[in-house]
Amino acid sequence: MRIQHWQDVASLVVGVWLVVSPFALGMAGAEVVITIALGLCVILFAVEGFVIPSYLEEWGEILIGLALVAVPWTVGYESVSATASSVASGILVILLAAWELATDRDFSTWWHDRWHHPAS
Repeated sequence: MRIQHWQDVASLVVGVWLVVSPFALGMAGAEVVITIALGLCVILFAVEGFVIPSYLEEWGEILIGLALVAVPWTVGYESVSATASSVASGILVILLAAWELATDRDFSTWWHDRWHHPAS
């Protein structure tokens, strides 16, 4: 296991926060289950980035980040701290994944080849 991008480590930390935050912030009900489940998904994608480095896990992290941003309103979180934590964590996960995509050589090469050299 080799860490290629520091953003994966940061995403892992955010995922751990999401798993711990329901207990630290005193969440209740669906907020707890959803926050822990999405946190475990962030952890899974971050660890996958260590084990099988690829730009594909960043797209998964972006989707999870979008879910973290949207879920407080779609589910109706009652706690302001749960909403703030979910939205802030979601934005952070999205930014970290986008940053990694922007700086990843494999993805940059693929993107350049795909869009600047159309198939004949």
